[in-house]
Amino acid sequence: MKFVTAILRPHKLDDVREALSEVGVSGITVTEVKGFGRQKGHTELYRGAEYQVDFLPKIKLEVAISAAQLDSVIEAISSVASSGKVGDGKIFVSNLEKVVRIRTGETDQDAL
Repeated sequence: MKFVTAILRPHKLDDVREALSEVGVSGITVTEVKGFGRQKGHTELYRGAEYQVDFLPKIKLEVAISAAQLDSVIEAISSVASSGKVGDGKIFVSNLEKVVRIRTGETDQDAL
């Protein structure tokens, strides 16, 4: 089992959700986050004053999947979320040791 975390541009969320649904992902968790990488933020103008925005709005998407789905999930996310510009995001993959569905007590693969 794998746990995939992706940091994306907010406007790409709906497209990524649809792409994941097409490859068989049944559930995702989405969190609105702020951060920066190589973009290093940007400057904005507000009421005539220029100020630095260090943390940019991003979406953190998390999904627990079987190991067999990993390549198709990574391909679905990266193909839809990529614009070819700095700030497209990153995908992190971790091993998932145990999963328990609270309602039924099912574990591991059955709980996914």
